[in-house]
Amino acid sequence: MGRREPSRGGASAPAQLTADQQRKREVKMMADSDSADVALIGNTDLTSSESENNIVNTMVEKGTALLRKIEINVPEAEKRTGKNTVNMQETYTAYLIETRPAESLPEGSVPATPDSLWRRYSEFELLRMYLLVTYPYIIIPPLPEKRAEFVWHKLSADNLDPDFVERRRVGLENFLLRVASHPVLSTDKIFYRFLTEEKKWKDEVLETGFQDKADSRLKSLSAMYRVKNPDKKFTALKLYSDELSAAISQLLRVRARVADRLYGVYKVHGNYGRVFSEWSAIEKEMGDGLQSAGHHMDTYAASIDDILEEEEHYADQLKEYLFYTDAVRSVCRKHELIQYELETAAQDLVSKKQQKEELTTGTVRIFSLKGMTSKIFGQESQEQRESRLAALEQSIQEGEEALKEKNKECQEFLQTAWEDIERFKEQKDRDLRDALINYAIMQITMCKKGIQVWSNAKECFNKM
Repeated sequence: MGRREPSRGGASAPAQLTADQQRKREVKMMADSDSADVALIGNTDLTSSESENNIVNTMVEKGTALLRKIEINVPEAEKRTGKNTVNMQETYTAYLIETRPAESLPEGSVPATPDSLWRRYSEFELLRMYLLVTYPYIIIPPLPEKRAEFVWHKLSADNLDPDFVERRRVGLENFLLRVASHPVLSTDKIFYRFLTEEKKWKDEVLETGFQDKADSRLKSLSAMYRVKNPDKKFTALKLYSDELSAAISQLLRVRARVADRLYGVYKVHGNYGRVFSEWSAIEKEMGDGLQSAGHHMDTYAASIDDILEEEEHYADQLKEYLFYTDAVRSVCRKHELIQYELETAAQDLVSKKQQKEELTTGTVRIFSLKGMTSKIFGQESQEQRESRLAALEQSIQEGEEALKEKNKECQEFLQTAWEDIERFKEQKDRDLRDALINYAIMQITMCKKGIQVWSNAKECFNKM
């Protein structure tokens, strides 16, 4: 399995600078096109280091105390075989997590040996579930896909395929850096222990009891349909997340279809190479030129594999935000549940106050079983009425306190959730803009290479 040099700390400044430079070049290119019949495309090639930064974790900023303290990397993955919880043999992938002090070192000094541990994908899932339950007002960063989705036909959907495992490794590192760069999540002790303690971490996260606090899907679904006064901002956000999910899904499907066709177009250029090579065997003066042109065609046909492999990394960046939309909907569902509980508490309080009024005045406003019982068996004694009245007053007092607490909880959730939503919106706009710009740059570079191949073939023909 090939190893990719991990990005240290996930800094995104080089990629951002590149995007700005590219926008300036594109403006210049369009301006130049007005003054000539054929416009030459400006230099949109990326250096190897810039390309690496664009592929690996370009979207995480180093701003929290945790990332100033340590560097986090997932430098490699390893296929392993072992027994699962039901004592069955299974093959799985483990991922190496490395952490090291982030202090700058004097020139010439040797960096400290990183602390390292191995984690399975299921442990990342457990961590994320803990974060979802513990911080329901935060849009929790998503994990990379467990199995490949939106793949074109030449791409393996096997979750043990080396290329898929490599892309997932990048995605898991990006997930850790997303959490570590979040102003709230980065301070969580369980997350820190996930990075630093291999053996005890799982016991500690289960001891928090977070699983008992998780809201059932049925409860959330009931709240969604029964809440009477949903917050308009969260309703609009939920609708937007649905529309964003649909747009990104459609974009990924289109890209997969284009990749299929592009693969065929490139590979069929290999036929040019074969024909030119065979033709060169029967020519004397033209033979060398035809042979060289055939070599250029073969090179062009073979280049599509690397191109589409790089494309997959940009597709993974889009997939991250496809999965982010579910995290946004999770926050909206939690708000609906809190709102439903608030409305239920208010309705219960109104009902109890009405019962008190009926008991005090002896007037029954609505049909009730208690009213029918009184008519059949007679009125209750003064002592019984006073006892019921005292119990109702106590219940009303408790209901008022409960309603006050629910109101406070709802307001706090609204404030903290919306702060995180605003932070997420800025992150989303920046990340998707840069991903799409860099994808366009890659396409331009690919087209330039195609132009160069045919220019080289033309030179070969000219020399015949």
